[in-house]
Amino acid sequence: MKKIRFRQRRIILSLLMMVCVMLTGCTAKNNQGDESENESPLSVTVSPNITEGQEAQPSEQTVPSETATVPLEKTEDIESEGSASQEENSANEQNENREVLESEGTRLLEEKAKRYLAEMTLEEKVGQMFFVRYEKDTALSDLSQYHVSGFILFGRDFENQTKESIMTQMEEIKEASEYPLIIGVDEEGGTVNRVSRYTAFRDTPFLSPQQLYKKGGFDLIVSDTIEKAKLLLGLGINMNLAPVCDVTKSSDDYMYARSFGKGAEETSVYVQKVVSTMKDEGILSVLKHFPGYGNNGNTHTDICVDNRPYETFLEEDFLPFQAGIDAGADAILVSHNIVTCMDADMPASLSANVHTILREKLGFEGVIMTDDLVMEAITKYTDGKAAAIEAVKAGNDLLIASDYQTQIPAVIEAVQSGEISEDTIDQAVMRVLIMKLRQSGIE
Repeated sequence: MKKIRFRQRRIILSLLMMVCVMLTGCTAKNNQGDESENESPLSVTVSPNITEGQEAQPSEQTVPSETATVPLEKTEDIESEGSASQEENSANEQNENREVLESEGTRLLEEKAKRYLAEMTLEEKVGQMFFVRYEKDTALSDLSQYHVSGFILFGRDFENQTKESIMTQMEEIKEASEYPLIIGVDEEGGTVNRVSRYTAFRDTPFLSPQQLYKKGGFDLIVSDTIEKAKLLLGLGINMNLAPVCDVTKSSDDYMYARSFGKGAEETSVYVQKVVSTMKDEGILSVLKHFPGYGNNGNTHTDICVDNRPYETFLEEDFLPFQAGIDAGADAILVSHNIVTCMDADMPASLSANVHTILREKLGFEGVIMTDDLVMEAITKYTDGKAAAIEAVKAGNDLLIASDYQTQIPAVIEAVQSGEISEDTIDQAVMRVLIMKLRQSGIE
């Protein structure tokens, strides 16, 4: 009897266990537990095929244990971090290589410039500091007699000309020059267009920076800069005296129409984009008019005195110039304004203190040039002969001069008399030569 009951209990227990398995899927769980060692923690378990008449069991997703491998999201983070790290390392290597190449390139340029300098007479050195108005009929004789560093073209030089005729003229004077030649123009856009005002060179004049930005933002600013560079380079012109870096806030200001017309930060972005684009295109850039024009009047016709505090220049006016310097500007043009917080006695272009600020405060190592020394702000202050001497003594490397026939001999005499040291001339000419050699690609 006991054996029968025992068998019955065994049968009942067996039946109960079978029911348990069917209802809870215990066997499946046990199997999954065995297989989970070889599966991803986030793998989804697919239920076995369901035979006809069999009750479907829900598929299950295993839950990762505390000791499980890193989840997928974290793995992706690590991979992305690794990839970013590799990209960063690659970028660093490229920057280091670029710096090495640039350093080596600068060294080669300096050596070439030194060789040129060693072969120059005093007259040739002084001539290399003058950037003069282009006169078609006298340009070749100006090169042979005064050894000028380059020519600036104005609107009259493009009137009744064609692209071919200008290009032929520029090639002629380049071939006649013993040293690389600067050929420049003011093609700012808007109110200052020397070339594009004539349909022989462009269907319509270039728009001003403000008009460009309003029409197409910085994208149009960049594409316009590229078009200007290509047009000028195609004519044989290798310097555009742009961009205007002055911060002006009122439409009544003299410089407003030529400026970007916005605050210091926005103007800084504008200057950075223009200078870096010009650099990419291979045309020389000139930041103007240091230390910042502000709301001053027209130095072409009168002496202008700027009484703003130095803090204003630190917080506003210097910022666009610093952006241009950081972007690789080739030259900076200094205005004729008398900025009393920097030098109450001399126009900025003739002030040693203003040039020291530009070199030491802003860290500029390129070419510093004057605005034209025949402008009224200078001629009402001093005559052209004294202006040229004072400009060299102040620290200018390049003198824009329409009366160069007077100014060049004056500087030569000042060196011969000891008023200006020949070392001062040499340092200036080295900076000018390096700039020209870099632009021309001569090694």
